[in-house]
Amino acid sequence: MKERLTRENTREKKKKPSPQYETVQASQKMLKSLEIMRDETLKGGGVELIEDQHRRGKLTARERIDLLLDEGSFEEFDLLKTGRGGAFGQEQRYAGDGVITGHGTIDGREVFMFSQDFTVRGGSLGEAHSQKISKVMDHAVRVGAPLIGLNDSGGARIQEGVDALASYGDIFKRNALASGMIPQISCIMGPCAGGAVYSPALTDFIFMVEDTSYMFVTGPNVVETVTHTTISHEDLGGAKIHGEKSGVAHFVLPNDILCLREVRRLINYLPSNNRQRAPILDLSDPAERTDPALDYIVPENSNQSYDMKVLIHSILDGAEFLEIQSLYARNIICGFGRLGGQTIGLVANQPFVLAGVLDNNASTKAARFVRFCDAFNIPLICLVDVPGFMPGPEQEQGGIIQHGAKLLYAFIEATVPRITVIVRKAYGGAYVVMNSKHIGSDINYAWPSAEIAVMGPKGAAEVIFRKEIQSASDPAAALAQRTEEYRKTYVNPFLSAQRGYIDDVIFPRDTRHRIIRSLQFLEGKKRERPERLHGNIPL
Repeated sequence: MKERLTRENTREKKKKPSPQYETVQASQKMLKSLEIMRDETLKGGGVELIEDQHRRGKLTARERIDLLLDEGSFEEFDLLKTGRGGAFGQEQRYAGDGVITGHGTIDGREVFMFSQDFTVRGGSLGEAHSQKISKVMDHAVRVGAPLIGLNDSGGARIQEGVDALASYGDIFKRNALASGMIPQISCIMGPCAGGAVYSPALTDFIFMVEDTSYMFVTGPNVVETVTHTTISHEDLGGAKIHGEKSGVAHFVLPNDILCLREVRRLINYLPSNNRQRAPILDLSDPAERTDPALDYIVPENSNQSYDMKVLIHSILDGAEFLEIQSLYARNIICGFGRLGGQTIGLVANQPFVLAGVLDNNASTKAARFVRFCDAFNIPLICLVDVPGFMPGPEQEQGGIIQHGAKLLYAFIEATVPRITVIVRKAYGGAYVVMNSKHIGSDINYAWPSAEIAVMGPKGAAEVIFRKEIQSASDPAAALAQRTEEYRKTYVNPFLSAQRGYIDDVIFPRDTRHRIIRSLQFLEGKKRERPERLHGNIPL
């Protein structure tokens, strides 16, 4: 009997699990719970909403990250972060709160980013959503790495009331404080309305996608209510409108894939922060390379146009050029290229469009680009063929004085190496504004075809010899004679070279080599800014 009881007690003891076994089981349950939570979060708003995103021609937030960053480099922050819920207390809460944040690499260089998930509550911004974005922005500034935002959001989360508005303010403040410290890039890959548009507007570059993205402060419904005008989302704030007319978008691409590839391309031209220089990339293009075709690019008739982009591609390393705002204010060209492996910012008049004149839009476009380059240690190259500022009441009433002053101010304040090549026309105030020696340019070259004067030969002759021409038996012949005399005497680069305003008159074929040599000796340039908080740019 005693033996039987002993055996039963032994069996009971064997059935009871050990404390170690219980610990392992509990640990496995926790791991399983974590795995389930993470899997649910990675699904976003669910299969149906993901499929709807694809039907619209849009990638999901995570698919965009995978395309943008180097494979396997993404490290996510706050995957499980959840908001407190709406003011009504009945809204479903999602882990991640509709935005994916973290960091990864582009061609091995660190970047920080956020990607709004439209499948989760329309990507709307609430308190937790904003806190995640703010955290990644703070990390980007502390580390000194570019910040990329993939915007696809319905705007402020109405259910969270003033908390959502306060959350936008937190992001706007960080955008402004990070400006000039790290490159900030915004990709509009869906709706962006109301307060949501101001964060992208505070960043350095905005990408938009045709047919699927739009930006506006007030939507079509409000416009119709207030103005009784019916208008579509696309016509009000689509990619084409902001790329061609408003100038809000710096790049317009056909789809998400090409948009993200272009972002990667842009990053390769930029330094990670304002304390560094852009990466050097050797394209095996000899610095001493010449192009004899440039000797014949400028037409003999000064009123005949030509394409400045031919010259640009000729002198840059590998003929590679990334143009900024290519659809907007096309009478001036801005963009990034390389010379001797070094990133440069290029500003050039385009004789092919409006004869290359400076107008309101062109002045503002170039001024903002110049200031970006100066903030991030990118040397500036200026190719000049400008007949002056655009005349007319429309331009004057639109503030051409103030807009032209923006470009003037931007060049004067720039401390990076600055090199100018006058290709053909450089008349009047526009000559001074386009990075002339008089406003601090380091090196100024001119081609033999350069025409540097207060105004064009014909206009000058009409003013100087007005009485003589009017009294002549053949006024037209007299005007033609005096115009040619003025051209030969004054409208050439040699008088400016004698005064020291032009450092050298060069052969067009040698332009690339001369600029690269100048960049090399200017590499150590240092210039102290005046002691002040900041100037008051004519905004």
